[in-house]
Amino acid sequence: MFDEVAPGYDRTNNALSAGSVLLWRWQTVRALAPQAGERILDVAAGTGKSSAAIAKSGATVVAVDFSPGMIEVGRQKHPEIEFVEGDATKLPFATGEFDAVTISFGLRNVDKPLKALKEMYRVLKPGGRIVVCEFSTPTRAIFRAGYGVYLRYVMPAIADVTSSNSDAYTYLAESIDEWPDQATLSQWLRGAGFSRVAHRNLTQGVVALHRGQKPLKKARASKAATAAESVETAPASRDTATSDSAAT
Repeated sequence: MFDEVAPGYDRTNNALSAGSVLLWRWQTVRALAPQAGERILDVAAGTGKSSAAIAKSGATVVAVDFSPGMIEVGRQKHPEIEFVEGDATKLPFATGEFDAVTISFGLRNVDKPLKALKEMYRVLKPGGRIVVCEFSTPTRAIFRAGYGVYLRYVMPAIADVTSSNSDAYTYLAESIDEWPDQATLSQWLRGAGFSRVAHRNLTQGVVALHRGQKPLKKARASKAATAAESVETAPASRDTATSDSAAT
């Protein structure tokens, strides 16, 4: 299905989102905060639009996708990006290889999303960060109702005109409707091992940006050892921790 929609994928996305995909992509890159010299993995990269936007920072971006058709189109459009065919639940990369990892509108399409999140955790360096951009649940009831009408009636009509496989966008509507809300995805991120989990709603919650960090285990161990050594000289000690937050 993804191979078939690849040629018109970017055009259809722009039409279906009324151009909002450009804002969502900019916000995703901003949340990821890529730095020159970093190595960043873009999972479910599709044709590489997000990968190219991240690479403008000077970071080295690796785009991985399971669709050969998407990769073929991506390589034609962005020859400067390294594309790799791979499964998000079994990433073909070494443990601790990347400074940051991101996935945009792809986690819904993974058969086992929690397993994919654990794989992204694995390939990150300690202290590495993750940003997930995904469709979510609108925050207001009236907006949810209008969005439901859009998914059922308006989106299929637009897809009929702009897509090379309009049936694929029936799947898109169904996958969005069945996808869990912001709180559930945050729980999945914590379950995969990420700390400092937070999310931010975009377009009234139609899309949500989720962030997390792979803990600095070695740094924490060193801090604990230092604290233990100072027990004899300090009258008391007080542990502090950064709690998870959800910014809306």
